[in-house]
Amino acid sequence: MRDDAALHALYPVFDALPASLVADTLAAAQWIDVPDGAVLFDEHQPCEGFPFVLDGAIRVTKHAPNGRELPLYRVTAGETCILSSSCLLGHAPYTARGVSEGPVRLMALPATRFDTLLAEPPFRDFVFRLFAERIAGLMQLVEEVAFRRLDQRLAAVLLGKGRVLRVTHQQLADELGSVREIVSRLLGGFADQGLVRLGREQVELLDPARLREIAATS
Repeated sequence: MRDDAALHALYPVFDALPASLVADTLAAAQWIDVPDGAVLFDEHQPCEGFPFVLDGAIRVTKHAPNGRELPLYRVTAGETCILSSSCLLGHAPYTARGVSEGPVRLMALPATRFDTLLAEPPFRDFVFRLFAERIAGLMQLVEEVAFRRLDQRLAAVLLGKGRVLRVTHQQLADELGSVREIVSRLLGGFADQGLVRLGREQVELLDPARLREIAATS
């Protein structure tokens, strides 16, 4: 369902554009509600629009032939998907998968309208500013995957989410871009050291200070 007020509140860049252009743009856009777990785009598919998330989140991941998944980033309300902008700018297909996390409400801007808005400096600055921010985050992810041990990354993931995490080993593996068996083995090691207590779809932190030391180990 169309929601102009929410769009303007989350994406104030539209207030900086000519009113007639905004009206034409919103009239041409698609307003979409998707359920939890829906695949919004996938590898090798053409990019047919630019999403503005109004509610919920899109999880963007890269998949390997062996089934492993590497989370790249999440697009929440008020943010943009740099993969979509990259594909539209380069006229190339998607190179990752986007799946809804919970119910998602979004406005999809047709590719032709995206090109039109890019001619407006406020919109162009908006897209490339968020593009730069997201690239910085992806570079940090590359650094962590390439240079930090998995036990360090697991310890870091466990911290900052409360004393008890309601999470499965598979969910942790997905977040780390690893496989469940390896994560389960590392968690078992943490449990043997008295750092965590494992339960059914639950990890209780017993020694956060020691986990922080492991996460910070160079």
